[in-house]
Amino acid sequence: MNKKTIRDVDVAGKRVLVRVDFNVPLDREGHVTDATRLREAIPTINELRQRGARVILMSHLGRPDGQVKDSLRMAPVAAELQRLLGAPVQYVKDSVGPDVEAAVAALPPGGVLLLENLRFHPEEEANDPGFSRQLAALGDVYVDDAFGTAHRAHASTEGVTHYLPAVAGLLMEKELESFAHILEHPERPFVAIIGGAKVSSKIGVLEHLLDKVNRLIIGGGMANTFLKAQGHDVGRSLLEPDKVGVASDLMQRAAAAGVEILLPIDAVVTDRLEAEAPRQVVSVDAVPPDLLIADIGPRTVERFSQALADAKTILWNGPMGVFEVPPFATGTRALAEAVGRSGAVTVIGGGDTVAAVEQAGCADRMTHISTGGGASLELLEGRVLPGVAALQDRA
Repeated sequence: MNKKTIRDVDVAGKRVLVRVDFNVPLDREGHVTDATRLREAIPTINELRQRGARVILMSHLGRPDGQVKDSLRMAPVAAELQRLLGAPVQYVKDSVGPDVEAAVAALPPGGVLLLENLRFHPEEEANDPGFSRQLAALGDVYVDDAFGTAHRAHASTEGVTHYLPAVAGLLMEKELESFAHILEHPERPFVAIIGGAKVSSKIGVLEHLLDKVNRLIIGGGMANTFLKAQGHDVGRSLLEPDKVGVASDLMQRAAAAGVEILLPIDAVVTDRLEAEAPRQVVSVDAVPPDLLIADIGPRTVERFSQALADAKTILWNGPMGVFEVPPFATGTRALAEAVGRSGAVTVIGGGDTVAAVEQAGCADRMTHISTGGGASLELLEGRVLPGVAALQDRA
């Protein structure tokens, strides 16, 4: 990675403004239900604290659409972070203004302050220069440790970099280096597993991976469009008719490049996507016209697992079925177990994929589990992330 990190700057006694991604799920009582993103930020926070920085954290939470919503305040996040950190975390009920400035001024070296939800201000997502300057005035150095928002050019991710020296945090560094390693220097065979609902959201990813991987496994709703391109009837399954030609072209290009594409050969079908709905396994060339595909079938799981057995590098983004309905999560979980058994360098991206790996009890066997769904997708498309491009380059 050619970007400067917190290791490259002197932070002792300085106000260090850190963009973190604390967009975590809360229950109805306002408690954090998954603290993964908080835990992932702790190495950067502790490194700065130990070096005597005054740490000012800022994040968004949910989609308040520029309005103050009490259910999306950062107070419960501050409480959970304090518990995980084992050190006081102060919280202030705004992200700019006199109260914030006073809280920053009173922060001692090694102290931590969490600002209020950035998206309570519409200027955040608008990347408003005035709001960017207000945020930047709170710090002497800016650190971006929020990989999950690096694909957004917002005031807290891109705007502030015009007013402060800007470097990467340790999590940002880990994310970028993990993806760079597998995309630029993969051990082979390199197998990519791409799933999810729609081909349209993954076209850029598939195109970018074609000249990098040895095998490409395609599952989830998007596989239906490829099956249709092969001449299969997919019944009432999710289908993008206008992308059948794209799927056909991708398969032809893969064949010309010597890349093996693996598609489902059997599927779990149902009449509705509900837990209690009847289901059966059929071959993909025998999908009843009144039913829809909800998951990959057992023969497909075996086929995909065999394709992973000798892999040295595996990239996985997107589930194999309607993962949020438990009876249709079987294929995704089985694939997670196969990835866990592989012994390959494994990079996992996407919320449902991460959840599958965790539910299968395989998370500790993965090389890297990404904290950013949208950002990882854009990296896999070969795109430059605005929040990363804005950071200072190493000489």
